[in-house]
Amino acid sequence: MRLSRAVGLLAPAAAGLLLVSCATDSDSQAGTDSLTILGASSTRVLNDDFQTLTDAELDFVNAGSSTLVQQLADGSPGDVLITADRANMDKAVEQGLVEDPRAVAVNTLVMVVPAGNPADIGSVDDLAGTTFVLCDPQVPCGTASQAIIADTGIVAEPASLEHQVADVLGKVVSGEADAGWVYRTDALSAGEGVEVIEIPGSEDQPNEVVAAVTTAGVDKQAATDFVDALTDDEMVDIWTRHGWTQAN
Repeated sequence: MRLSRAVGLLAPAAAGLLLVSCATDSDSQAGTDSLTILGASSTRVLNDDFQTLTDAELDFVNAGSSTLVQQLADGSPGDVLITADRANMDKAVEQGLVEDPRAVAVNTLVMVVPAGNPADIGSVDDLAGTTFVLCDPQVPCGTASQAIIADTGIVAEPASLEHQVADVLGKVVSGEADAGWVYRTDALSAGEGVEVIEIPGSEDQPNEVVAAVTTAGVDKQAATDFVDALTDDEMVDIWTRHGWTQAN
């Protein structure tokens, strides 16, 4: 009788443990229903379009490429890394943070001025004496800016160096800056808030948008499928609409 009573008492406990185990497994599987996308600041305008590529719920973290790589290195969660240049992705590869990166699109720089062009800037030759802002050389838009200046001999002394292209654009749109160099994609996203002026030599310094699955991601297959989708034919029009050219 004592043995039977013990078994009778243990049975509900065992059932409870089984339920807890099942719930834990279910919760773990549910976690794969979402992906965290660490996307370069310039790709923020694509977030809604990116969501259409997968049934998984996408959680976006948008920041400068170098910041995203550092966040990954510091242990921040992420399933896919998208950088605005090859150099920062290479840093992620060297640290073992990502695997199999691939170029998905190409972006170029333009100069933007506030709507109405209050400083009357017609070209890069008119920047002297203006409040002109660039990206910091540590981020892709800044690296490309410095390369253009070096190649073309443009004389331009920026009033400030920003940590992400969104900050450059924000200062121009608000009128805090007379001009700034941003990606063509960012200029398009600003709509009538800015006027666009071409930068000589910009086409010779394109930035590759590079995507990769992170090594610490939860659902590698879902992340891989998402990266694959970035180079599908259906993405051509999306890239073009926002100012990019899809990578070959």
